[in-house]
Amino acid sequence: MADANRSYDDGGEVPLAGYAALATTFAASAALFAAAARRRGVRLPDRVPPWDLLLLGAATYKGSRLLTKDKVTSFLRAPFTRRGEEIPAGEVMDEPRGNGVRRAVGDLVSCPFCSSVWVAGALVGGYACAPRATRLVCAGLSAVTLADWLQYAWSFTQQRVEG
Repeated sequence: MADANRSYDDGGEVPLAGYAALATTFAASAALFAAAARRRGVRLPDRVPPWDLLLLGAATYKGSRLLTKDKVTSFLRAPFTRRGEEIPAGEVMDEPRGNGVRRAVGDLVSCPFCSSVWVAGALVGGYACAPRATRLVCAGLSAVTLADWLQYAWSFTQQRVEG
């Protein structure tokens, strides 16, 4: 039988209340968006074509990487994280700092998997309200994703040729 006094994690460092605050903020934002969209008469699409889904997916990937790993967006993460180490391709590994909500936000803005839900939420909201503009933004982020892969392929090829 588990000890009722034992914390969620052995170190007691997981900011569960902060995570709950972030989840509540996300859910409330989605509900507010839905209410505002309904009030303004935004007609949601009956379906999302596969091409748009691919654009949204690639843009979500790149948007979350830009937010969580890019050097240039460090100023956004700095209040919630501490610089860890630099990793290949000009990316950085930031580590969350602080306690409570600050720590939870630090976890969010330093984890591309965690932030992708928020980025996808923003892009899907944009897609519902302004699909043409959102497709254009997604195309730009997708182009950067493709460029990244081409950079990796070039570097890999260059390393193979040079030995």
